[in-house]
Amino acid sequence: MKSSFLLTHVLASLLFVLPATGEVKRIWMTHQSPDPSKIVVSWQTAEPGPSVVEYGTSPALGQTVSVDGSRTLHHVEIPLAEKDVVYHYKVKTGSQESGVSSFKGYPTKELRIAVVANLRADAKIDLSALKKDDVHLLLSSGDTAMQYQFCEENQPECLESHGTLVDTQAEIFRTTPFLPTLGNLDRKIRPKSDGPEKPAYEIPATAYRNFFALPGKEWIWTFAIPDFDLQLVSVDMNHTGDFGTPDQSCHPFGADSEQIAWYRETMEATKAGQVITLFGETGSRVRSHAGGEWKRLIAKGTMAISGEAYHAERTVVEGLPYYNTSVRGNGSFGIDPDHDFRDTAGGYLLITVDQATGAMKVAVKNLEGAVLDEQTIAKKAR
Repeated sequence: MKSSFLLTHVLASLLFVLPATGEVKRIWMTHQSPDPSKIVVSWQTAEPGPSVVEYGTSPALGQTVSVDGSRTLHHVEIPLAEKDVVYHYKVKTGSQESGVSSFKGYPTKELRIAVVANLRADAKIDLSALKKDDVHLLLSSGDTAMQYQFCEENQPECLESHGTLVDTQAEIFRTTPFLPTLGNLDRKIRPKSDGPEKPAYEIPATAYRNFFALPGKEWIWTFAIPDFDLQLVSVDMNHTGDFGTPDQSCHPFGADSEQIAWYRETMEATKAGQVITLFGETGSRVRSHAGGEWKRLIAKGTMAISGEAYHAERTVVEGLPYYNTSVRGNGSFGIDPDHDFRDTAGGYLLITVDQATGAMKVAVKNLEGAVLDEQTIAKKAR
């Protein structure tokens, strides 16, 4: 059964062809509901028009969700009623139409999640090894795009960098749902240190939040996968040493901030056995903030993942593992002096969750797919 499922998925992926008209520029998928019962298909078109997704569990499709109105940036949420199946879909805006593509519905026995950071749009990273891992969900822990590099100065709503990023990994983004964590480069609107009247970063991250349809407030979000007793929590912390200066790049995170109040409520309410917190700052800095309150709240979960530094790293603090991952390696900054494992290679994390036991295997992999470090994290009893 498993080999048949995989063969179907491979054959379905081969069905995707570029649209004959060429006006559907790019396609990507996210979740804006906080659970995997729905998925958002997003795309951009050259000409404005309504948003239509045709989808089904065979290439014949058969079901349709449409959004009236006229736009060039499209987000359409479709239901995912079945598990352990391959979904097929295509998008339409007037005469602008894509080919048929596919993605995996969520599983019931083994869940695979990849985590990247510093993906950005300024270079195409070879993610062939990640593709072979055939993951159900892709996450980032910061710096998905480089807004300023691909836009004119001071254009908070410019989407060019985010679109360019999707183009660098077109197959992955049209076949795998993506939940990014907000980083500083995702909202950079001009060079740093131009003075207090010209901040380097647009804190609300307008373009990022418009481009990616995400749960909740989008700059902070949580996403649960109940079948695997798993909850993902993404917070907005990056370059926190610049807080309060013209180079401030994230929302407030202090003891009286909206962000920590939301995170406290989320972590104290969760009943999930596995809880992963993602952020764009180094783990050591995050643990020190709000008088150690962030550290205490993170410890209510089972793992934290950072995307700040350009290396692979694992640091265990009072029994809880903090990881850093980045597709860019050989960095010399952000090294945790108490790390238990570190490698300069660029790479990613592969997280595999077993439904029967709830155990979570975390593999640190380089871009060639070699496992550099592997740990198993048992779920917490709530």
